Amino acid sequence: MNLQDAKVLITGGSSGIGYETAHRLKLAGASVCITGRNPEKLFKASTELGITRILADVSKEEEAIRAVQEAHAQMGGLNVLINNAGFGHFSSLENLNLEQFDAMWATNVRGAMLMAREACRVFIPQQSGNIINISSTAGLSGFANGSGYVASKFALKGMTECWRAELRKHNIRVMLVNPSEVQTDFFIRSGQEARPYNPSKLEASEIAHVILSMLQMRDVGFLTEATVFATNPK
Repeated sequence: MNLQDAKVLITGGSSGIGYETAHRLKLAGASVCITGRNPEKLFKASTELGITRILADVSKEEEAIRAVQEAHAQMGGLNVLINNAGFGHFSSLENLNLEQFDAMWATNVRGAMLMAREACRVFIPQQSGNIINISSTAGLSGFANGSGYVASKFALKGMTECWRAELRKHNIRVMLVNPSEVQTDFFIRSGQEARPYNPSKLEASEIAHVILSMLQMRDVGFLTEATVFATNPK
């Protein structure tokens, strides 16, 4: 697609991958709207980027519905949804906290589903659209202490494959991005200590580059899935 024709809604757009993707899309001429749950961070991000914003918790059905409706109204249309909102908690199985487990699933799985459901109700009538789900290499293989997060990302991959099978006949491209470790505030938000900057590891800009490349392919085709690793992390 021509990015100057893109009308993009990005969930979790006030920091990290969502912020950088919004920034690059705006520079490419797209209309962009971001969502977030923290009003101060959302206001700061949207003001810095010069884009619109919607305060919304995508795990709540009424807020997901409102977010898609408001984004459509603000941009005069909608043809791209980037499901980026998500977070992780990490714990051994014996110490797994049910409240944290459920909270991850509410955002990472239910939130993605709700946003995609509402977006496809726009995309199907117009017979065009794009859904990009931001997953993780944690959705490809498990690891110790990752039960809740890994399970949510495996679920997101499965839903992506279901939506792709359903929506291709409506000219809707459904794509998945699996980043390995990206240097954002993800680990701080997951309750872990901040890590020093490491020039050998990925930054949000690499993932944004992949997202824009996927969208820019002519609508006659699409990349179903892209996995991004650092070349030689130290």
